Amino acid sequence: MNTLRWLLRSRPMRIAQICLGVLLMIAAPVAAIPTPPPVGIVVFAIGLALVLRNSRWAKRRYLRWTRRYPRVRKAVDFGLRRKQLRQGATGRPAGQRWWRRQRLIDGRTGGRK
Repeated sequence: MNTLRWLLRSRPMRIAQICLGVLLMIAAPVAAIPTPPPVGIVVFAIGLALVLRNSRWAKRRYLRWTRRYPRVRKAVDFGLRRKQLRQGATGRPAGQRWWRRQRLIDGRTGGRK
């Protein structure tokens, strides 16, 4: 299990997952043409989730964008979060979540190097 986690989080695998996510986002409109519209939306959401999970740059851009448009953030977060996060069981105090988000957005280290 630990070896599998290490393999999935390795740099070449992360790059492969980012590329797959981008390809899925590009393929979503093409997939939506011959199929019902929800198929294209689901394919795009899977691609977006892969990119956001593996790219710090994309996470920072996403967080800045959701801060700017909070109404859209609720809908996207609902779709991308796992069930336990929707219920509020994150396992972190709210302050720690805020600082983690700030580090992603502003590059703050919180006194650490």
